[in-house]
Amino acid sequence: MSDVKEKVLKEMENAGKPLRPGDIAKALSLDSKEVSKVVKELKAEGKIISPKRCFYAPTN
Repeated sequence: MSDVKEKVLKEMENAGKPLRPGDIAKALSLDSKEVSKVVKELKAEGKIISPKRCFYAPTN
């Protein structure tokens, strides 16, 4: 898993609530397009879910 993917997943786990990609990007000082791409990949891998539109949370 890439470094960015790990950071994004860890940020979601630490938040304890569903987050938007923009919020994750701000918290990690990353480009929002990069975070959105990573979120899409994590969702395809089944590592995160979308409990409501545009919000994402870890599956575990």
